[in-house]
This record gives sequence, structure tokens and C-alpha cells, in this order.
Amino acid sequence: MGEIVKIAISAPVQLGGSLFTPKQLGLISHLLGAEAKVEMTPFKQLYAEVPVEKRDMIQAELEQSGLEVNPAGFVTKSLIACNFCKGAEEAGLAAAKALNEATAGISTPVPLKIGYAGCALGTSEPLIKDISVIKMRDTFDLYVGGESKGLKPAFAKRLHSGLKEEQLVPVVIAIIDFYKEHAKGKEKFSKFVDRVTLEQLHQITASA
Repeated sequence: MGEIVKIAISAPVQLGGSLFTPKQLGLISHLLGAEAKVEMTPFKQLYAEVPVEKRDMIQAELEQSGLEVNPAGFVTKSLIACNFCKGAEEAGLAAAKALNEATAGISTPVPLKIGYAGCALGTSEPLIKDISVIKMRDTFDLYVGGESKGLKPAFAKRLHSGLKEEQLVPVVIAIIDFYKEHAKGKEKFSKFVDRVTLEQLHQITASA
């Protein structure tokens, strides 16, 4: 048996939420084979093992159908977004798409979940994500350090308020880069935030 690699398959960020069409699910089944094992992850991605020599072909066909394919494992996950129930423009669908495109699949010390909510209702549960963006009318608030696992879950803390749309990607990338550079081994992001403090994170992102 040849070398196997695990890939993460995601539905695109879109109006209506993380929706796979029957045609897309059929294509996944066709490409992976009847005996393939597919894992549904807590971050709305499908994990699948594929032969290394077929990875590029499988990825190309999946992406042609409108799906996203990223590495699995210790990377930033595809954006976990709300259903944009107030409409694409009002809930900031374009901002969410840009954020997802810029951050999904970046290698990190531990898997990193980034959340997005198009309004303060927060139906995507942004405050239990590592990094989260919440649209507040015409600007955005950014939170860090949420923790959903274990016996001591914690809400994320607000790092910035009143961010403009064009600031979102630079600020989030600056946080990820700082985490990659200064994390101690496989340090959880929530513990990293507590250790380096919000003040320091605010300083390194203030000019982003």
C-alpha cells in the first residue's frame, strides 16, 4: 500500500451556512471509494485519507465542485461561520470569505479554530473559539482565547473593538504569526493568551 495523507474537506463560506450539496457528497464518495472512512470533525470539516499520488487530482476535482480542501492536523481550520441569517451584505459575508481564504490551512503549534458571527446573536458560538470575529453594525469586534474542551471551558476575551473590514485579515494574521513564533511547544492558544496577556497582543496588533 502506498503512502496515505489526510485531507480536510469543507463546504465554502456561504449564505445559509456550511452546506454540502448532494452532488458534492456524491463526488466525495466517488473519489474516495465505497470503503473509505470519512470523519466529521467538530469544526465542520470532513477528514479523509487519500493516497499521496492521487491527492492533487482529488483536490482539483473537489475544488472544481466548489468545495475547499486543506491540510488536516495542526493547522488553522476553515472559518467556522454563522448562517448569515440577516443576509450576505448585512452580515459581512465578503469579510468572512476573505478571512477564511487568508487563514485556512496555516501550520500552527496546535489546531486553531477561528470563528465568525455576522451579528451579536453569535449563533456560530464565537466566544468558545481560539480567535473570533463578531460583526457589530459597520465594524467588527475581535476576541481571543476561547476554550470549549475539558472541564474548565472559558469564553474568549475581547482584544479589539471597532475594527474596519480591511483590518481583519492583517490583525488575525499578526496574532497567528505571533503565536507560531512564541508558543512553548504545543501550547494551547487559550493558555498562550493568558501567558502573554491581552496587553501584549494588543500592542503587536495595534499597527496591523
